[in-house]
Amino acid sequence: MHQSNQQPDASAIMQVALGFWPSKTLLAAVKLELFTFINHQAFTASQIQAALDLDGSHIFDFLDALSSMGFLERKGEGKSALYSNTMDTGFFLDKTKPAYIGGFLEMANDREYRFWADLEEGLKTGKPQNEIKYTGKSSFEAIYESPQRLKQFTDGMSGIQKGSFMAFADKFDFTPYRRLVDAGGSGGLLSALVAAKHPHMHCTTFDLPQLEVLARETIEQLNVSDRVAIHSGDFFNEPLPGADIITMGNILHSFDLASKKMLIQKAYQALPEKGCLVVIETIIDNERRSNTFAMLMSLNMLIESDGGFNYTLADFEKWVKEAGFQATSFLPLAGPISAAIAYK
Repeated sequence: MHQSNQQPDASAIMQVALGFWPSKTLLAAVKLELFTFINHQAFTASQIQAALDLDGSHIFDFLDALSSMGFLERKGEGKSALYSNTMDTGFFLDKTKPAYIGGFLEMANDREYRFWADLEEGLKTGKPQNEIKYTGKSSFEAIYESPQRLKQFTDGMSGIQKGSFMAFADKFDFTPYRRLVDAGGSGGLLSALVAAKHPHMHCTTFDLPQLEVLARETIEQLNVSDRVAIHSGDFFNEPLPGADIITMGNILHSFDLASKKMLIQKAYQALPEKGCLVVIETIIDNERRSNTFAMLMSLNMLIESDGGFNYTLADFEKWVKEAGFQATSFLPLAGPISAAIAYK
């Protein structure tokens, strides 16, 4: 009988087990605005240390670790070495760039990094491990009571969603439709991107009144004020506005099954015949084997919500057919994020 020469190897275990080391190093660099400071230039360690007001004892460890992980370019060695952004960090992590996604990383650093330390308690109790554990207020209550925290949260979500929303605006066939309502539209990004890409579309971003100022900023920045309206309301307590397309970007996973089904039913009621519901999220593959990010996002819903979870396409198809929808389709968007579509 052939025996394998393969030996046990703990390297993958250690890499994941200590994954918080590289994670926190990158998050700290974003929070300190390292990539924004570097911008298009190259600096020595001492220049970076002075600009970011850092202690110098571990500055080379910090910068060289980022370089070895592929987040900085380094030319030379020692005190004369010059550090600059890579193509990716310069594009995505420089606050002066339109593609900046660091807002999501800032939010992960300030909120989620600490809450995830209590994952095992969440797995034992099934209860959220965020602000509600310490203050009695849900994460949304805590976020919405502070304009600064709300802006950070909204900017963070917009940063991480922009790629998938742009892909949706590019890939989805809007030809048969004229009106779109984005339920839970937050900062108005999806509505604004669709309107900017498709001049025949009139969009409405629907969310709580606290989001109106931030949504207006987004709409004005993309010069689509003539075709994007803001409707302030609460989708738990009132019907959704009527439209040919109703979108929900990273909404359903935040809520328990009963609330998911309620929102799907409200979408069905607001749509005309041949209208469609589009859900944009990290949808778990039906075999629950490959979309690791979606499953980790579902664990994040355990940390962040009371009953929220991510789901498979098969789950979505079952729920929308129960609500009365006739057909479904699936549209891959960006990375682990996809659109599940239900047609009335």
